[in-house]
Amino acid sequence: MTGVRSPLVAATPVATSHLVRVPVTTVWTAPDSPRPVDAAIVADEPDAAAWLAALDANAGDDESGNGRLGLHGRVETQLLAGEPVVLTGTDTTGTWSHVVAPWQLSPKDERGYPGWVPTAHLVAAAARSAGVPRAQIDASGSSPDGGGHPAVEEARRHVGLPYLWSGISTLGFDCSGLVLHTWRLLGVVVARDAYAQADFAAPVELDAVRPGDLYFFARPGRRIHHVGIVVRPGRMVHASETGGVLVEEDLTADRVATLVAAGRLPMP
Repeated sequence: MTGVRSPLVAATPVATSHLVRVPVTTVWTAPDSPRPVDAAIVADEPDAAAWLAALDANAGDDESGNGRLGLHGRVETQLLAGEPVVLTGTDTTGTWSHVVAPWQLSPKDERGYPGWVPTAHLVAAAARSAGVPRAQIDASGSSPDGGGHPAVEEARRHVGLPYLWSGISTLGFDCSGLVLHTWRLLGVVVARDAYAQADFAAPVELDAVRPGDLYFFARPGRRIHHVGIVVRPGRMVHASETGGVLVEEDLTADRVATLVAAGRLPMP
């Protein structure tokens, strides 16, 4: 990886105003980004299962259609129940709130990942600060085939799960969402997007990777677009949009050709 490293740093406490009160809310690029097919996930009481079923009824659609690919350019990320946010404004109707999410670091805003969510999905929080989530998995141990490393073990649990652009939950992941989810369970706040994760991680030589490190991929002249969790050198577990599911596999020829960097994220 070349160039100047991002100023992203580990999360410091940020005063938050609201919490997510629903199981999962999707963060949109603008209040008018949702399509009619997205009605179930933007309802006051969202139904994620119904939403995914509606998307999958249009599985053959391209990015201009009503399937999962149509989320490109419309959706930024997701937030989960209890996740803190900073409310930065609302639309003219008050139906939509613009927030930043401190548990998802981003160069887009030093306070956290920004975007729009339905106001009904938030609840006011008592004065508090949001530093890091509570660790839920043990961070001890590693073995040559990745077994024992908590990042690899957690990712393996979801092999076969359909890919979901912007997903950060067990409903579906995108590549960087899987990384975010895994390190959040370790109690560590990291960057949200693959290119930002590459800048956030400590660089590792490609021939020195070990289980739990990250592989980063980019096309010539373009920024990093994909990330996978190293199982062992030459093998990773990742949420693959081209494959449509979360998979563990050896690096394919195309992956080898676009492998540009490796990195190591903080551990608790």
